[in-house]
Amino acid sequence: MCQDCGCEQGNARAYFETERDGGHAEGVASHDHHDHHHGASGGQPSQVHIHIHLPPGLISPVPQVHIHPHAEHGHAHPHSHSHEHGHAHPHDAQEKTAGGETEELEASPKDQAARSIVIESRVLARNDAFAERNRTWLEERGVVAINFISSPGSGKTYLLEKTLEGLAARKISCAVIAGDQQTDNDARRLQGKGARVVQIETKSSCHLNAEQVGGFLGEVVCDGVKLLFIENVGNLVCPAAFDLGEQLKIALLSVTEGEDKPLKYPVIFHDAPVSVVTKIDLLEHLDVDLDTCRESIRKVRPDAKIVELSAKTGAGMPDWLDYLESLVK
Repeated sequence: MCQDCGCEQGNARAYFETERDGGHAEGVASHDHHDHHHGASGGQPSQVHIHIHLPPGLISPVPQVHIHPHAEHGHAHPHSHSHEHGHAHPHDAQEKTAGGETEELEASPKDQAARSIVIESRVLARNDAFAERNRTWLEERGVVAINFISSPGSGKTYLLEKTLEGLAARKISCAVIAGDQQTDNDARRLQGKGARVVQIETKSSCHLNAEQVGGFLGEVVCDGVKLLFIENVGNLVCPAAFDLGEQLKIALLSVTEGEDKPLKYPVIFHDAPVSVVTKIDLLEHLDVDLDTCRESIRKVRPDAKIVELSAKTGAGMPDWLDYLESLVK
């Protein structure tokens, strides 16, 4: 699934961009040789080359990842590099992925544990182009879009129900695009809460993409809307890789999931400037330490804004609504 949808490349890119900006996510090594780029028309890369170097002798290593965007050349681009790692690559195997991309596997005779994997993909470049269109469309209308990402059962929909009611009372007009693999259950739950709602059923896909979202913007965003909530498919991995044209990502984490989820699934908590810890009314029934949860989030993103709330009891909701209101004032 990762090679089909492109999330593997996207999540790797999130770490690469952090490394390029002067730091790197915990567990990903900094490694800066062969840093070269070819510009695509309009500034959009049409291919993404990911080099994952596995150090010798490791069975389950943390990879060193390098991303090279490439322009459209109008002809086949085999793209080979000479990597000075003290090992040769005597034979290559090529395999087509489901999306038509080429995957090259190179093995070393000196150390079979050392290998280089080159993945070429246009999936993310296409998505990024649609995301920029969405972002421009929303900015022209003064709409702030928020991409809600969490695991299934974290309380996204219930929090949205209470959020819409609270913002309606504050005279802030909202809209919602809800994503799920099947059913329109979430859209039906959100109806009548003071916002226009549409549902996207992704079928077998594990995330929303920018093209899907863009297809519904004109339907759901009417005059006066200030906030657009995009409720992504319940998944902490794949949705993190796809820009939908939103202004910011918000990651949700329920206390029932345990304190270490940000460390296990770091990309989304790294990319989200705001993390919302939900269902705090259940803390008295759980063996969960809220301080450890905060620490896990800040290990991945030190400057994260952390909001702790219970949509059921209302604890923390005024601060949450104040924050959302501040985005549109």
